[in-house]
Amino acid sequence: MSKKAFDKIASGLSEAIAFAEGRADLAEYRIHVPSQIDVKALRKRLGLTQPEFAARFGFNVGRLRDWEQGRSNPDSAARAYLVVIDREPDAVRRALEAA
Repeated sequence: MSKKAFDKIASGLSEAIAFAEGRADLAEYRIHVPSQIDVKALRKRLGLTQPEFAARFGFNVGRLRDWEQGRSNPDSAARAYLVVIDREPDAVRRALEAA
């Protein structure tokens, strides 16, 4: 293992310990969930139809249509999930297939 890799691992471990012991600055660990997600653009980037996207990622197709047509918006948990789908669709697919 290189010194650089070791230092990176050691730094991460120190941060994890500080977090577990309550010494970490929690402001540094907050996530940002966007207030809006263009679900239709995301689905199209993945090359999926509405029924395919809904089935692959566990959404109700009617709810998906409502989001895409602006009749409703995804709640914060759904938006966070959609961000993960956007950034790592294959990882989400693998995780759901293993479930």
